[in-house]
Amino acid sequence: MDVEETSRAYKKQKRYTYADYANWDDETRYELIDGVAYMMSAPSAVHQLILGELYRQLANYLLGKACKVFIAPFDVCLFSMGDDESTVVQPDLLVVCDRTKLDKKRCNGAPDMIIEIVSPSSSGYDRIKKLNKYLQAGVREYWIVDPDDKGITVHVLENGKYVISAYETTETISVNILEGCKIDLPDDITA
Repeated sequence: MDVEETSRAYKKQKRYTYADYANWDDETRYELIDGVAYMMSAPSAVHQLILGELYRQLANYLLGKACKVFIAPFDVCLFSMGDDESTVVQPDLLVVCDRTKLDKKRCNGAPDMIIEIVSPSSSGYDRIKKLNKYLQAGVREYWIVDPDDKGITVHVLENGKYVISAYETTETISVNILEGCKIDLPDDITA
C-alpha cells in the first residue's frame, strides 16, 4: 500500500480543512491536499542529516536578512485561506521572505522556497501531487532532494511554469531566489 492509500484508509471521513486538521489530537503528522488527509512517515537518519545541513546553511546565510527559514513540522496553508484552507503542507524546509504571511501558528500563502527530501514511500507524492500544488500556489523555487539517487532537482518558477535543473548532491548549487547563496552538502552525509 502506498502513502496515498494508507492515508486514505486512516482518515476516510470527509474533505478536511485546516480547522479540522488543527484539532486532531493524535500523535500522527498529516498534510492535506485538496481536503484529503495524507499521513506522513517518520524521517530516516539520512533525511535528518541532510535536512539539518540544509537548514544550517540557509539559516546562516539569512542571518540578519528579511527572509526566514523554517524546518518541519511547520504548517503552510498554501492558498492563504487560513482555517478554511483545504491544502495544508509541512515541507521539510521552507523560506519565507514576506513576513506578513506568517502568524503565530503557520504560513498563510506560498513560501518563496520549499525543499522536500524524498523517501521511497513519498517520492511520487512529492514529485507529482505536491509539485503541482506548489506550482499552482506560486512557490518560486522548489527543490527535491533524493538521498537514494544522490540527486537534487531544482524547479524555478518562470512565466507560470517550472524550469527544471538537475544536480548531484556533490555539486554546489546556487539558490535562485537568494542572490549569492550557495548550498554545498558535505560528502559524509550524502554518501
